[in-house]
Amino acid sequence: MLSNLNFQDLPEFFEDNMETWMNNFHTLLTLDNKLLQTDDEEEAGLLELLKSQICDNAALYAQKYDEEFQRYLPRFVTAIWNLLVTTGQEVKYDLLVSNAIQFLASVCERPHYKNLFEDQNTLTSICEKVIVPNMEFRAADEEAFEDNSEEYIRRDLEGSDIDTRRRAACDLVRGLCKFFEGPVTGIFSGYVNSMLQEYAKNPSVNWKHKDAAIYLVTSLASKAQTQKHGITQANELVNLTEFFVNHILPDLKSANVNEFPVLKADGIKYIMIFRNQVPKEHLLVSIPLLINHLQAESIVVHTYAAHALERLFTRRGPNNATLFTAAEIAPFVEILLTNLFKALTLPGSSENEYIMKAIMRSFSLLQEAIIPYIPTLITQLTQKLLAVSKNPSKPHFNHYMFEAICLSIRITCKANPAAVVNFEEALFLVFTEILQNDVQEFIPYVFQVMSLLLETHKNDIPSSYMALFPHLLQPVLWERTGNIPALVRLLQAFLERGSNTIASAAADKIPGLLGVFQKLIASKANDHQGFYLLNSIIEHMPPESVDQYRKQIFILLFQRLQNSKTTKFIKSFLVFINLYCIKYGALALQEIFDGIQPKMFGMVLEKIIIPEIQKVSGNVEKKICAVGITKLLTECPPMMDTEYTKLWTPLLQSLIGLFELPEDDTIPDEEHFIDIEDTPGYQTAFSQLAFAGKKEHDPVGQMVNNPKIHLAQSLHKLSTACPGRVPSMVSTSLNAEALQYLQGYLQAASVTLL
Repeated sequence: MLSNLNFQDLPEFFEDNMETWMNNFHTLLTLDNKLLQTDDEEEAGLLELLKSQICDNAALYAQKYDEEFQRYLPRFVTAIWNLLVTTGQEVKYDLLVSNAIQFLASVCERPHYKNLFEDQNTLTSICEKVIVPNMEFRAADEEAFEDNSEEYIRRDLEGSDIDTRRRAACDLVRGLCKFFEGPVTGIFSGYVNSMLQEYAKNPSVNWKHKDAAIYLVTSLASKAQTQKHGITQANELVNLTEFFVNHILPDLKSANVNEFPVLKADGIKYIMIFRNQVPKEHLLVSIPLLINHLQAESIVVHTYAAHALERLFTRRGPNNATLFTAAEIAPFVEILLTNLFKALTLPGSSENEYIMKAIMRSFSLLQEAIIPYIPTLITQLTQKLLAVSKNPSKPHFNHYMFEAICLSIRITCKANPAAVVNFEEALFLVFTEILQNDVQEFIPYVFQVMSLLLETHKNDIPSSYMALFPHLLQPVLWERTGNIPALVRLLQAFLERGSNTIASAAADKIPGLLGVFQKLIASKANDHQGFYLLNSIIEHMPPESVDQYRKQIFILLFQRLQNSKTTKFIKSFLVFINLYCIKYGALALQEIFDGIQPKMFGMVLEKIIIPEIQKVSGNVEKKICAVGITKLLTECPPMMDTEYTKLWTPLLQSLIGLFELPEDDTIPDEEHFIDIEDTPGYQTAFSQLAFAGKKEHDPVGQMVNNPKIHLAQSLHKLSTACPGRVPSMVSTSLNAEALQYLQGYLQAASVTLL
């Protein structure tokens, strides 16, 4: 409780009564009451819990309130030190010992307490009596390693070992090294050598000595590390490569992958942690050894081997390229893939996310080198998919499995697009089963993979997809937010590849598509997805099939603008109306607006396009808007000879602003907390597959390369049609800076205004 109340700030009450609190804490810390002791070796008793909380409180005061706590600190150091030296190795004391060591760790790295630790004897004593004993691999650790490997891996690899003795001892080593790196490294080097000598005398009995030695070296050498990059700062006094060559490699080279599993896991973890410090040639030597260890019976060992390979394959070298090239790994491709897939059949690893992630990463690194093996691999992946779809329980595993499937498709179809048919044959049966059984977790993935397959087809849509099309419009699918991005993408792929087929064979489906658009546009969370769909309809569908619905579409959009406009909606709306203008012409846009309500076109220009265009983000989006506005300026007669003419120069000014000014990314205050009002209860969140990614599509790419040159050429053309008008409008109303930019565009395009 005290640590909660004092965490933000030291309240006056505590400051005024510090003497009382600290004296009582100290008394409780040194209290030993036989009645409060428990016989249980596993479960901490009341006394242990109380003392560990006091250590936690003392650490908080040492870190945050040195000034107030300074006079009490020495006696706490003494009491906690005595506690550490007299507490046994039983599991029930783990939290107490861990908190006590964390207290010492937080004290020793603060400059004004360093005098407490300066004496060589004190340092030696801490190393000998606290650090080394708490780094030992105990029977309880061994039990977890063998019988509860998933938990062991989570604690060891993912850093959830926050309250373990080993982790605390490790933090203490780091803390001491802040001011006493030389002496501490010296003391520990002696320990490491003697532990390794003990191990060498009788490896099968003394293997725990080597385990502690490796752990000590790791603690000593690691100054700073991240999950993504391993160790980023190392102790200069520890020769990591020498230790690797003399003590790590021999263990990994031994023919029997099942001997000394803990040491094997230590060695593999060493490679993983110090992958940035050990030279590349040594890492290359270790790759076939790691591949070999994928066959180890121990779940921890083969998981670490997979994880180490995955981390090595992602490591970046110079120029941000991967450190290892596909050519360097090519000699091991077959055995690597065989052992990775075999590892998934080992007891306890049928849904091992580290192995699946390593499969995905190997595909990604090796690229076309895996093509010969794909037929076998895709069979294994689909069998695995079928098995786990019965009861999806490991989200990370499932995600990497779908990524691996996408990579197989991408890599193969890049070399041979016709191969897409083989993937459809392999996958469609399983996909159908997933969709029929409504496996909610997998449906968004299935839609993404289907989009990737469909986008690979160069010509019309195969009938197998068309059979699915009506089902995609069913409202029930759109009720789940997790499905929406993947479904929209799939419908976009249908529209891109088969708009004519849809228009002729499924004309009755257009109201269905527009129904989906209407549902999405009504939601603040998903309106942008509605616009993606609408833009694809406008871009790809034959105009005559959409004609009768056009006015209704705009009315829906205006209703939403009137009722609840948001910045996101306006940005999407601007892109849409400019795309419409490019597709159907500027006059058609003016006519549809004014057909809804007289003078509506002028209102949209004045209230939305001119003031808001600066908010549009994204290169393709900006290009669409630039080309659309250029059409409004130069291909819309009412802009030149009606009451709309007064808006011509402000519109040109806003277009030059879109080219030259920074994007306006301000968001009104009331929009920062938009409720996702339509996410009823828990929903499977959408998981984007990186390797199913869609190439950015530029609908004006063919027509316009450089929108600034395009503007200059279009203005030149307009000025030829009505001589004298354009230069006078430009020179009288455009501000000086914009005029200068415009002259630059005209020069670049080698044209003038007449």
